[in-house]
Amino acid sequence: MAEQEPDITGLVEAIVTSLVDEPEQVRVASSEQDGSLVVEIHVASDDTGKVIGRQGRIIKAIRTLARASASYTGGQHIEVEVVD
Repeated sequence: MAEQEPDITGLVEAIVTSLVDEPEQVRVASSEQDGSLVVEIHVASDDTGKVIGRQGRIIKAIRTLARASASYTGGQHIEVEVVD
């Protein structure tokens, strides 16, 4: 299952980098906690709203894509969080 982490992390990073005004400030890290893969997104403070979107629509779509990718490759539970 360790092979899946870079794929999902890379997917999230590619999506987030294309959304923000300061792509050089994007940092996506992943760790495993309680059997789940936790993907943390760090962006510049001005770009946080762009990643979250109105009423959370963008981050919800990112979570959906990450979970769909995980279910396709092995079914591991995925958590995607935006860190301030």
